Amino acid sequence: MDTLDAPSLAGLDSARLAEAFRIFNQASEELTAAYGALERQVESLTAELAEANAETERLREEAERNRRLAAMGEMAAELAHQLRTPLAAALLYAGNLENPGLSENSRISIAQKTVGRLKHLEHLIQDTLLFARGEVLGRETFSVSDLLADLTITFEPLARQHAVALRTNVQTECGVTGNRKALAGALTNLLENAMQAVDAGGQVTISVAQRDGQLLLGVSDNGRGMSPEIAARLFEPFFTTRSDGTGLGLAIARGVARAHGGNIEVNSQEGVGTEFVITLPMTETTCQRT
Repeated sequence: MDTLDAPSLAGLDSARLAEAFRIFNQASEELTAAYGALERQVESLTAELAEANAETERLREEAERNRRLAAMGEMAAELAHQLRTPLAAALLYAGNLENPGLSENSRISIAQKTVGRLKHLEHLIQDTLLFARGEVLGRETFSVSDLLADLTITFEPLARQHAVALRTNVQTECGVTGNRKALAGALTNLLENAMQAVDAGGQVTISVAQRDGQLLLGVSDNGRGMSPEIAARLFEPFFTTRSDGTGLGLAIARGVARAHGGNIEVNSQEGVGTEFVITLPMTETTCQRT
């Protein structure tokens, strides 16, 4: 049997080693090329996903705006009626000012009433514009407990003036991404309503909690409460039980909640009190229960 001498074996091993290196280098180049292609594909898919998310957000905002425009169409006739009454009163008062025999005191009183009706008109128009523009512009992440603290500072003097206890119940520390000013405005409206619903010695509570993946912002009182019939109509534009109200405050508050991806609910019982709860989706993973 023929055998290979040592030099022949060395040459054979070198050839095999060279071939192994060549195959390894080829595989390495192919893997590098494949990785590069995969990386480019991931970048492309990430860009497409970002574009799809942006389009989804745009469509959501457009749908919300279309809903508001539809609501504004339904409100047009009612708005004309709401504007007509204070405008007619202002014109009547202004016409009386032309009376040359009017005393100075009467002239001042009528002028004040005229200005009062015109301010009511201005308030009504401003609320209508807010309702029509209801989309939330400018988003930031802010602390809900800080927002409640600011509202408490604002309403404490009013509460003392009416001999009403103002309480804060913070059950969770959480951040919200949205329009701080819009949410503050919605909660301010709820607090103003609560203050007017309680008598001296009553209590108003503003709270924050989390449940089932949602953030709950609540305003409750132990005031007069409402019948189910009235509570069912509270969020209708222009529906109000107050003579000086525009009937748009709660409709705006609901619009703000919905623009943040949430909603608002009311629970009320005559003689017991009322609670409004704004629910918002949890956007922060760092929320902590207190």
